[in-house]
Amino acid sequence: MARIKRGVSKIKHRRKVMKLVKGFRAARRRNYRVANEALLHSLAYAFRDRRVRKRDFRALWIARINAAARREGLSYSKLIAGLKKSGVNLNRKALADLAVHDAAAFGRLLTLAKDAHTRTETAA
Repeated sequence: MARIKRGVSKIKHRRKVMKLVKGFRAARRRNYRVANEALLHSLAYAFRDRRVRKRDFRALWIARINAAARREGLSYSKLIAGLKKSGVNLNRKALADLAVHDAAAFGRLLTLAKDAHTRTETAA
């Protein structure tokens, strides 16, 4: 059986790695061994942070909704509870967008939530 040498495939792999680390700095883009390790870390961070991005945006939306609601004298938790009781099914992304760009519509949602919240308080 013929002996298999890895020359061609190894060079292809090195070229691929060096192409992927093109924007990195210093030895991370010039030295293959360092570049390969940097690439492996960067791919792991990219995989992890695609999930973290979703958490970060949700936290941002909640902060924006809370700030807009507190300006009108209602906390975030009471706003969400009131909207759920009044049957409004809007996600946090849409609520945050309304809070930032359409204050009138957000104000109407706030009054809905306040009414639903006060109805449940008086009933209890």
